[in-house]
Amino acid sequence: MIDKILLADSGIGNTKAMMKALLELPLIQRAATTILHVVPSQVSADDMTLKWEEGGRMLANTVSTLNLDPAKVNAVLREGEPKDLVVKVADEIDASLIIMGSRGLQGLRAILDNSVSQYVFQLSSRPMLLVKDDLYNIRSIRRVLVALDKSDSAQEGLKIAINLLRDVKGGELILVHSISNLKTKLLAEIEPDPKADPILKAAAAEASRYNIAYQLVAPEGKAGQRICQLAEEKNVDLLVLGSPDRRPSIAKGMPDLDRLLGESLSDYVRVYTPCPVLLTRMSA
Repeated sequence: MIDKILLADSGIGNTKAMMKALLELPLIQRAATTILHVVPSQVSADDMTLKWEEGGRMLANTVSTLNLDPAKVNAVLREGEPKDLVVKVADEIDASLIIMGSRGLQGLRAILDNSVSQYVFQLSSRPMLLVKDDLYNIRSIRRVLVALDKSDSAQEGLKIAINLLRDVKGGELILVHSISNLKTKLLAEIEPDPKADPILKAAAAEASRYNIAYQLVAPEGKAGQRICQLAEEKNVDLLVLGSPDRRPSIAKGMPDLDRLLGESLSDYVRVYTPCPVLLTRMSA
C-alpha cells in the first residue's frame, strides 16, 4: 500500500508534473507526502543563507503548485549530500514510495557522474518511481504496463498497479511476461499464447477481481528491450517492474557492481524506458 510518499524535489526535471498526474488517483490522494529539498554545503555563511532562502522558496512553490492538503504534506529542507539524504529521509518517514528525477545514465557513466537516482536505486530497498529529466510527455495514469515473472517483487508490482487503477475509470493494465529465445526454440518455435501462460493467467484473474481491463502479452526476445518497445507501442503512461534486492547482507553499504554496470533488467529498463518507471523493491 502506498500511504507515505517521499518526493525528492531538486527544482529541475519532471517530478512535480509526475506528482500532479499521480494526484489524480484516489490511492495517492489518500497518501501523506513529504517533499524534500537538499541544500548542498556551502563555503561561506552568506552563501549558505542564500541557498537556504532559495530552498525554502522552492519548497513553498512546490507545495502551492501541487495544491496538496496541508494536513497531509510535510516540507523538509536539509543540508548535505542529496543522495545520502534521500535514503536517510525515506527511512525516517518509512516511505512506501520514493519519487525522484533521473538523467537516465547507465552503468559506469552513472558512477562517474555521481548520479543521485542510481545511488538511491542501489542502496534503498523501497519502491521508487523514476522520471527522466528529458521526459516531457507525462500524462494522466490510465494505462499501466506491468512486467511479470515469478518473483515476489514482480507480484508486489502487480498489487501496486492494481491499487493505483482500481478506482480509476478507463484504467487498463498491460500484463507482460517476456519469453526468452531459448524457451521459444524448446517449444518448437510455436508462437507463445499469452492466455496459456500461467503467470499471465494468474495476473489476469487478479485484474478481473477488481474489474480492471487488461491486455496479455508474451513477447519473445530479450526482456529489457521488449518491455521498453511495448511501453512505446502500447503508449503506456507508467511502467511497473519488480527489482529484487540482490545485495548480500554483508555488503548493504556497497553498491552492487553488476547492476551499476548495467547488467540487470531493472537497470536497462530504468535507462531506456520511454515513460516513468516504478521499480518495486522486496528482499529476495
